[in-house]
Amino acid sequence: MKKAGFQRSDRVAEQVRRDLADLIRSQLKDPRVGMISLTAVELTPDYAHAKIFFTTLNDEHLEEIEHGLKRASGFLRRELGRRIHIHTLPELHFVYDTSVAHGVSLSHLIDQANALSDQTPES
Repeated sequence: MKKAGFQRSDRVAEQVRRDLADLIRSQLKDPRVGMISLTAVELTPDYAHAKIFFTTLNDEHLEEIEHGLKRASGFLRRELGRRIHIHTLPELHFVYDTSVAHGVSLSHLIDQANALSDQTPES
């Protein structure tokens, strides 16, 4: 019976992610934000807070992007409330998702290790 609660929470989190991605792409005019991808949303059980994980290809401007998202969070929350009708509309907390950059780094290390093993003579 408990599993249904997790499923609803997951569905709400995914809906929040989709709607926020659309709002950021179509309505957010802050040039600091630019092109970002929302990778995941974590909601507290009472839906009071949402951690929105994002990535960007332009991580040298990460501080500016985070500042722009923080400044826009009230606007985004209000617009989200017009799209999603849930009892408590969560406060939005944007967090840079380092997993993509970490994955790229690991991929490069694997490529380097493979290149080295190809160069060494087999005995």
